[in-house]
Amino acid sequence: MPSRKKQPSPAPFATRVVRWQRVHGRHGLPWQASADAYRRWLSEVMLQQTQVAAVIPYFERFLGRFPDVAALAGAPEDDVLALWSGLGYYARARNLHRAAREVMDRFAGVFPVRFDELITLPGVGRSTAAAIAAFASGERRAILDGNVKRVVARHAGIGGDPSTGAVLEALWDAAEARLPARGIEAYTQGMMDLGATVCLARNPRCDACPVRADCVAANEDRIAELPGRKKRAERKRRSTAMLVAISKGEVLLVKRPSPGIWGGLWSLPEVEASEVPKGAIALPPFEHAFTHFTLEISPYRIKGSDSFIRATGLSRMKESDPFIQLPISEVDSAALPAPVKKLLLELGAATEAPARSTRSRK
Repeated sequence: MPSRKKQPSPAPFATRVVRWQRVHGRHGLPWQASADAYRRWLSEVMLQQTQVAAVIPYFERFLGRFPDVAALAGAPEDDVLALWSGLGYYARARNLHRAAREVMDRFAGVFPVRFDELITLPGVGRSTAAAIAAFASGERRAILDGNVKRVVARHAGIGGDPSTGAVLEALWDAAEARLPARGIEAYTQGMMDLGATVCLARNPRCDACPVRADCVAANEDRIAELPGRKKRAERKRRSTAMLVAISKGEVLLVKRPSPGIWGGLWSLPEVEASEVPKGAIALPPFEHAFTHFTLEISPYRIKGSDSFIRATGLSRMKESDPFIQLPISEVDSAALPAPVKKLLLELGAATEAPARSTRSRK
């Protein structure tokens, strides 16, 4: 009886990923044009919890305004937040600014390229530091962002909540075990590309996957099961009233405390529903979803006058609280939360801006 021909073993995991990336991976992203650590850092921070398509225009605008770390470090925080407005997770922008200043102070303005130095910067975690080090200096380090966790969990068959200590440690071990001896740049990009374009959370393209042959999830029909998911708590809801006080083409804005939601941004004054001034005109309410809760916003328009700040009835405002009267014409370029900016622009007040400069108290 003829013996069954033994199937050849697949090439090493990393080899298949690198080969696939060179042919099918992404090669035209704006931050791929250079191994410059500053550019790689900008892109990696922006890509945290944000998709590539949304990041590209922000990255290009940031680079145009802040072409190097010295320019970013020397800019006012408001300018940084204004360019970030709409990208969300504003702590990333504040950490970006802090990190740039630390690079100027601690590294004499030369952006670090080694993992051990990168990980000491604000907002740079283990996976982000590893990615920057891999692209900027070829340092052999594993990454484990959200997409890569999915690739590793499925290929290695690692179940359970990826955010828990034991599961996360197993994922890191598996990620490190798959590293190539050389070619870390193409491999790192390949892992990112696999997670973003092939090993999708829903309807993964297993037929196009270079590591399908020995993927535990695919071979054991566990694709929907892996990676495990954290049990979600019931989504909370909060409500607030926002006051739109416009006088002579300027809108009253207050600085939000940092840390906190929209920390460091200018926003409309907020009060309890019972504190809304008499005569205020209710505008259509809307909602804004954050990671852990939904904010129900009820905006009210207040007719302006020379004493419109007092007319708002802001009993919470202290003399030391920073506020500005911003010309409506400057709303679109200011550091405002996206839904607040959208509300003001939709009021159709952009034509009311005066020809004078912004008056502020900081």
